[in-house]
Amino acid sequence: MVLRKVIHVDMDAFYASVEQRDNPDLRGRPVAVGHAAKRGVVAAASYEARALGVRSAMPSTTAMRRCAELVFVPPRFEVYRAVSRQIHTILSHYTALIEPLSLDEAYLDVTQDLRGLLTASATAKQIRARILRETGLTASAGISYNKFLAKLASSQRKPNGQFVITPRHDPAFVETLPVKKFHGVGPATAAKMEALGIETGADLKERSLPFLQQHFGKSGLWYYQIARGIDKRAVEPDRPRKSIGAEDTFAADIVELDASLAELKPLIAKVWGYCEGKGIRGRTVTLKVKFADFQQITRSRTVAMPIELRDFEELAADLLRSVFPVRKGIRLLGITLSSLGDVSPSDQRQLRFEV
Repeated sequence: MVLRKVIHVDMDAFYASVEQRDNPDLRGRPVAVGHAAKRGVVAAASYEARALGVRSAMPSTTAMRRCAELVFVPPRFEVYRAVSRQIHTILSHYTALIEPLSLDEAYLDVTQDLRGLLTASATAKQIRARILRETGLTASAGISYNKFLAKLASSQRKPNGQFVITPRHDPAFVETLPVKKFHGVGPATAAKMEALGIETGADLKERSLPFLQQHFGKSGLWYYQIARGIDKRAVEPDRPRKSIGAEDTFAADIVELDASLAELKPLIAKVWGYCEGKGIRGRTVTLKVKFADFQQITRSRTVAMPIELRDFEELAADLLRSVFPVRKGIRLLGITLSSLGDVSPSDQRQLRFEV
């Protein structure tokens, strides 16, 4: 069997680095991309800010308490998307097998050596050099023989570095890492594993498949495999998008239904605009509500046929009505459309759903 060569390219503090690149006054200073408002959230933090305890998804008020010198800059997603396209063009020079994970990271399958660079390490080094030369930004890279290990490796030499995990090295490498650093093991799962005495890759590897399936259901097989460095997933360049969503955090808590419905409308419009542009529709609508005390709930509805805008609006409104009356204020609303598919001629008609 041919051993695959997979690279995970991950831009370093992407949003914040773009802002520091474009504004020399921000270089060397702790920068947060986001809004300093009371209800604001940090979208991204520079390495200077991270060194002082600022993290993405952190409330802005918490970030400012941790770092009095923190500079907030509003996000410019159109700029980030343009830079991301520039980076993708560079990556496509080395392989057609590119699986974007977000604007700032992607998997590459470079098993076929298109540029005659002999090794995946040399390929990653040249890619990073080109990104720096053409965008003024640094990237880190992880190199291995599957996606799971490549992603683990990319975090080992950040920023502006690369790391290789070979078949000879991977058992010891995986066994020494905390499971909370494994891609696919979130905070809740990590806490559950810790309660079961599983804190490292070695602990996870000691557990049998039946044990993991008993405690983690379908995910048990995945955890069993990654503890052994096994990941058979292919790099999928045409991986379909699973969902489209939008959300907003409010400057003041909302307690009235009418006000909540009004805030929901622009989120629906944003999601629908993307669907229209891509020629896709969905069948599942999911509402996300985060309350003033940070408790979060979701409500979801799936219908048989792809929905049109009127149906989307009605389903979203019905889901929102189902959480009222509320006993505490709402600080965030989000709406997501999933179960996506392309629009077919037969879908171009009025689609209704059962109440």
